[in-house]
Amino acid sequence: MSRPFSSSLWLLLATMLLVAALLPFDGTLSQRAQALPEGIVAFNTRITDFGTFAWMIYGSGSIVIIAYIASRVASSDSFSSKSKTAWRLALYFLVTIGSASTLVHLAKLIFGRARPELFADYGAHSLTWFAGHEWVYQSFPSGHSAAVGSFFSAFSMLVPRLRILFLLGALTIGVTRVVVGAHYPSDVAAGLLLGLWAAIMAAFVFAARNWLFRHDEKGWPRPKS
Repeated sequence: MSRPFSSSLWLLLATMLLVAALLPFDGTLSQRAQALPEGIVAFNTRITDFGTFAWMIYGSGSIVIIAYIASRVASSDSFSSKSKTAWRLALYFLVTIGSASTLVHLAKLIFGRARPELFADYGAHSLTWFAGHEWVYQSFPSGHSAAVGSFFSAFSMLVPRLRILFLLGALTIGVTRVVVGAHYPSDVAAGLLLGLWAAIMAAFVFAARNWLFRHDEKGWPRPKS
């Protein structure tokens, strides 16, 4: 069994177990989060939209990515090395964020989970299969969480010494989705882990080509520099 395939299976299993563990508490945790003091809810409302795919690609997120690529290019020696570093980094971010976006929107369409605003009518576990084209049935998984999960996880793979900070950043934005009443905790967990999966799988693919990453002694992708 190939390393990417076996790793994807383990991450898929971990995601399923975590989501299953949160499901019984989704309704209670969602209602309690929305009932937090007004100042906390207002703060979460202000920062929650940093987690959209549009922000990652067209907004400030793209500026962060470009700045990082520029710093890596500046440390390269030759023009050829600078060029390879630039387009490979850009491709890595594009593949990671793009694949996470595709998968999360497909999952939303399939599951059609009712959002917390419909909790009084349907409860926390209502699924309307293939009704995900309607916003109120797009709760699972969280798109914001998948976006920040892929964005911060890509950086955590490239700069592992700051991994804990990047993962905490993703978790922070994910939690805001529960506080503002847009998603249940299991939606957020699924979105974050989907984004993490996208970053890891993209790193495996790049490591196989000796682009940006290499396989360590255990077979995991590690940044080359």
